[in-house]
Amino acid sequence: MTSGQYHDRVQTLSRRAETVRKSLDPNPPDEERAMEVLRDGFGPTVALYCEARTGSRWVRFSESEFERLEGAMNDWLDCYAACYGVELAGTYGIREAAELLVDTHNARDVAQVLTGVPGR
Repeated sequence: MTSGQYHDRVQTLSRRAETVRKSLDPNPPDEERAMEVLRDGFGPTVALYCEARTGSRWVRFSESEFERLEGAMNDWLDCYAACYGVELAGTYGIREAAELLVDTHNARDVAQVLTGVPGR
């Protein structure tokens, strides 16, 4: 199976992350918005990767598609952290996020483990 069936979804998630980033309130914390970012963007992005890797046929993304997907996930994490007034210094791997999602079944837990935001 090719990654073509995921192309439009990856593009949409990536574009939405950019739109959300531009619309974030500069006066955090905004926990409600952080949960919205996880529910509408970060979670679906990681879930798309899980679907592609665990469906009936394993999907191999091209290098550019994989970079776009992982970049979108990191953009969503940046938006999530910004809701708490935190600027992330690094990037995170989508495979690690997917493994955490499979283990926890909770996008908020995954985001918190990866970023440390909010502090425990």
